[in-house]
Amino acid sequence: MYGRKVKLRFLFVLLVLITLILTVYLILKSLEENVVYFQSPSEIKILPKIEEKKIRVGGMVKKNSIFLESKEIKFIITDYKNEINVVYSGVVPNLFAEEKGVVAEGHLKDRNYFIATKILAKHDENYMPPEVKAALEEK
Repeated sequence: MYGRKVKLRFLFVLLVLITLILTVYLILKSLEENVVYFQSPSEIKILPKIEEKKIRVGGMVKKNSIFLESKEIKFIITDYKNEINVVYSGVVPNLFAEEKGVVAEGHLKDRNYFIATKILAKHDENYMPPEVKAALEEK
């Protein structure tokens, strides 16, 4: 019914389509593993369960909450409604200070304790990350 050329074109288009669908699927799957969600301390308090996924916690560093120990720094992130204790081992950015905006990336141990692997505070004193600003305005 169909000629040889039509069958070859159909097969070629089908292979290109399958390749395209597979490529898009693999790209989306790899991006899914690298997504890091932002949450405020108040959002963490109402989580139904604590997962082992990497998240970002943002807010303000509570006044008089920074404690330096030998190889780690402990501080409290607040959104002025709830607080979460953070432990971080490593070098903090120069702009990290009390009563300044901060975003910590890492894992939750429980609803009150966060183990940070990265501290993001690379901004001037007037800038606040949009996620932190929205979370604070919400409260």
